[in-house]
Amino acid sequence: MVRIKQLFAAFTLLLVAQLVQAELMVEVTQGVEAPTSIAVVPFGNNTGSALAEDVAQVVGQNLERSGFFSAMPRDNMLSFPTRRDDVYFRDWRVSKMDYVVIGRIDSVGDQLSLRFELYDVLRERQVLAEQVSATASSLRDAAHYMADRIFEQLTGLKGAFATKVVYVTAEQLGDQKQRYRLQLADWDGARAQTILESAQPIMSPAWSMDGSKLAYVSFETGRPAIYVQYLATGKRERIQSFPGLNGAPAWSPDGNRLALVLSRDGNPEIYLLDLRSRQLQRLTQHYGIDTEPAWSPDGRSLIFTSDRGGQPQIYRLGLEDRKLERLTFDGNYNARGRLTQDGRFLTMVHRSSGGGNGFNIAVQDLKTGRLDILTRSGMAESPSIAPNGSVVIYATQEGTRGVLAAASLDGRVQFRMPVDRGDVREPAWSPYLQ
Repeated sequence: MVRIKQLFAAFTLLLVAQLVQAELMVEVTQGVEAPTSIAVVPFGNNTGSALAEDVAQVVGQNLERSGFFSAMPRDNMLSFPTRRDDVYFRDWRVSKMDYVVIGRIDSVGDQLSLRFELYDVLRERQVLAEQVSATASSLRDAAHYMADRIFEQLTGLKGAFATKVVYVTAEQLGDQKQRYRLQLADWDGARAQTILESAQPIMSPAWSMDGSKLAYVSFETGRPAIYVQYLATGKRERIQSFPGLNGAPAWSPDGNRLALVLSRDGNPEIYLLDLRSRQLQRLTQHYGIDTEPAWSPDGRSLIFTSDRGGQPQIYRLGLEDRKLERLTFDGNYNARGRLTQDGRFLTMVHRSSGGGNGFNIAVQDLKTGRLDILTRSGMAESPSIAPNGSVVIYATQEGTRGVLAAASLDGRVQFRMPVDRGDVREPAWSPYLQ
């Protein structure tokens, strides 16, 4: 019982800091050595009225904030073409641009039609052109889509600019009271909105694979309970609650089951809850603490953290044959494992055997066994992987404040999402949204 109380305290202290709601913004701290130079020219506006979003600016910011591109400042542009005939490639070569993006926006009934074109400056040829429909209120979504298409065309990797992130903040109200918020925002922190507000801690947000629902832990009743929230309607549903710990929900790929951590039988163990039948199945049975489950992409196994070997390490459990396999061996602490969508790479919170550099984000190639440490802050936690498998977002400390930061899985790109004040924790990156 003492260990369970300690576990409760550890979970609660993750969030009971002086947290403040604030807007996030991506700042690249390390990009690739030779980023691709690109000019995103202001789009022509043929609608006859001002628009709520500067589409070209959002596209350029997306590309630059990925760390793979260097976007040309508008003040340095020699011209502002909106059609192919107005593109003078010599000017863009003089400006040392690799690519240039032009576009224009027209009104079509009550819709907006956005045309964007991507040109290779050196070869003087068009490499991408598309027409996108949007409303006045969805221009930012259209800009994210365009950035995704350009990113994929030039890198070969599917873009993730149209995805979302959720995270937890809280506001210090005085008299040792906090106001906790579960926030939903664009990948870059824009358009943040509150999903849930509570006087008690909110923890462990997790996306369903179709992006329509969130599961999370809330202490609003005075004890931990797991809730499912439907994003389109705001409807909330409390999942059956048991005495003791109810935590760490993780959606199955088909959305029909949740992996949970429950201490209903006295010790934290991994369970499966069928959301249709409400049947509960216990998966682990050990005197050690088993926690932090995550699904394999094919839904046939779970990875989880356990101290059954004396130190926290990551294990894999087959759901059909119940075969148990230890995955991590380097270091004396490996936890909060998350898999890329191809199942090959495992990200985690890692501490080396010496422990001198604290807790960092590491990635392990499950095919070769190679382990690479991606961060050096020593205070990293809660990793979550972008749906294209290229970047892991995590929480860390910057001075006395908690911020979100991210690193590419090859270690070449690093960026952070600072706030004006306070703390941010528990990030979760969405799947691709329909």
